[in-house]
Amino acid sequence: MGEWEEISGPDGAFKAYVARPSGTPKGAVVVVQEIFGVNAVMRGKADWLAREGFLAMAPDLFWRIKPGIDLTDQSEAEWKQALDYMNQLDKNASVKDVAATLAWARGQGVSKAGVMGYCMGGYIAFLAACRTDTDATVAYHGGGIHTALGEASGIKKPLMLHNPMKDGFIPVEALNTIRETLSSNPLVTVHEYAEQDHAFTREGGAHYDAAATQIADGRTISFFNANLA
Repeated sequence: MGEWEEISGPDGAFKAYVARPSGTPKGAVVVVQEIFGVNAVMRGKADWLAREGFLAMAPDLFWRIKPGIDLTDQSEAEWKQALDYMNQLDKNASVKDVAATLAWARGQGVSKAGVMGYCMGGYIAFLAACRTDTDATVAYHGGGIHTALGEASGIKKPLMLHNPMKDGFIPVEALNTIRETLSSNPLVTVHEYAEQDHAFTREGGAHYDAAATQIADGRTISFFNANLA
């Protein structure tokens, strides 16, 4: 249901997958990719937000490395490729791309625009919450957030984190540190999922849990309805 649009950023132009709702958008959400690029799963997340009434944009953050990367999590070779792209990615530059996508969204006539990211994208979404003018931000199982908590004073708008407590990529000690560090900020809501593993909301993934995804996604839509609509 989406199309590709070109967005101008501080370092050049890049593509973003854009999904539009059937009526006037309630607001806009930048969907920040996992390590696999703007693949079918990420495009599906944007489509889901559009069905919920939001204008959704998933920018290609790998464009400086190679535009149009589209991998799955279904083979060891693709995992190796994806991890290599993640390690090459300049995350600080990616935050600037998110900011440019927020600006593009506001140019489409919406008054409020937020950010939602998954895994690597959850980390970038957290940085966006600290550094950009996002109106509301959601991070699903964001790897590395515990290393960026020194920037938390920059959080001026609502932020929601979805943290699986049996995450094979993020130590439970890191997740505890995130909760403890952010607990004093009333703008931050941390939801923890005691029995879930990393990427429990990735359709078709090894750890996908439909029931837990329904809970998390319901919380996300309520959060965006409250803060962006």
